[in-house]
Amino acid sequence: MTYQHQYTDGTPINLTMGKVVCVGRNYAEHARELNNPVPSEPLLFIKPATAVVPLADGFQLPNGRGAVHYETEIALLIGAPLSGTVNPADAAGAIAGVGLALDLTLRELQDQLKAKGHPWERAKAFDAACPLSTFVRPEQAPALNAIPLQLTINGELRQQGTSAEMITPIIALLQHIAGVFTLLPGDVVITGTPAGVGVLNPGDALELAIPGVLHQTSRVLD
Repeated sequence: MTYQHQYTDGTPINLTMGKVVCVGRNYAEHARELNNPVPSEPLLFIKPATAVVPLADGFQLPNGRGAVHYETEIALLIGAPLSGTVNPADAAGAIAGVGLALDLTLRELQDQLKAKGHPWERAKAFDAACPLSTFVRPEQAPALNAIPLQLTINGELRQQGTSAEMITPIIALLQHIAGVFTLLPGDVVITGTPAGVGVLNPGDALELAIPGVLHQTSRVLD
């Protein structure tokens, strides 16, 4: 399965999938549920393009590598370069779409890596570690400081939150990332997860939503 950016109406987006810039612990309640300190600045890591698969097609979990946790996140498609010092208007103008992603995590492996002071990529950047939805156009999305998101698994609401709860809001987040490394058209930024993360199992039926705007079903394949 290959991923091609597109809008929810099926219109292809002529941008090649780039890197995925991920933000850890951007919701205080999620940091607390994993007994992690709340960071003083955005905690960044990257998933490669090879980690991205279409959410709608379903996805498989890696075999024999321990429990895989779901983390539902607002995803921002970058449509213009952002680098260095960026003003808020340019940061907002670079958003080509708003969608949803799952940041899949090999939690036991991540804990082992963290305990040794090692990078997280082995636990975060494996193939199919970032199922990604289609995107709504920015003008169709809610205000950036009030985007709701939710995840239901097998009919049970597991995660619910809003961008208003982010420690670092979306525009400030893009400005910060651009000051660390360049964002290019086709890159995606996933912005942190609210509380309620947990284990996925083969056969699980998932529904991810920005209520009233985007609804995406998926399944953990056997």
